[in-house]
Amino acid sequence: MGKESVKLIANNKKAYHDYFIEDKYETGIELFGTEVKSIRMGKCSIKEAFVRIEHGEVYIYGMHVNPYEKGNIFNKDPLRVRKLLMHRLEIRRLEAKIAQKGYTLVPLQVYFKVSLVKVEIGLARGKKLYDKREDIAKKDARREVQREFKQNLR
Repeated sequence: MGKESVKLIANNKKAYHDYFIEDKYETGIELFGTEVKSIRMGKCSIKEAFVRIEHGEVYIYGMHVNPYEKGNIFNKDPLRVRKLLMHRLEIRRLEAKIAQKGYTLVPLQVYFKVSLVKVEIGLARGKKLYDKREDIAKKDARREVQREFKQNLR
C-alpha cells in the first residue's frame, strides 16, 4: 500500500461550533473539469453549505466553487447543487438516522485524496445555546491554563 496524500482545501469550523458531530463519512463529489481546476487552486467554500438526501441520492447545497479564470464558457454556476457519491447501503443507513429527531448532515471539509476531490460529511445533532456557552468556557479555560504554563516556563 502506498502513502496517501491528503491536501485540505476547505474546512467548516462553524459546524463544530453549531453541532455535535456523531459520525463522519467520506464521499466523492460529482464535478466538472473547470470546477476541479478551481478547487485545485483553493477557490472553494463550504461555510454556508448543507447536505440533503433526496430520492435515494445525496446532494450538497450552497457549496461555493469560484469560476475558473481560464474556463470561459465551460464554467458552471458557482452555487449549483452537486451530487455526492456514496454507496446505496450507506445512504439508506443515513436516511434512517436522519429520520430520528434532531439529526442532520453537514459538510465538514473538502480535500484532495491523491488526485480525487473528497467531501467529509458529518451526521450531526444541533447544539443548544447553553452547549455552545459551555464549549466556549472550556476553550477559554484551556487557553488560560496554557498561558499560565508558558509564563511559568520563563
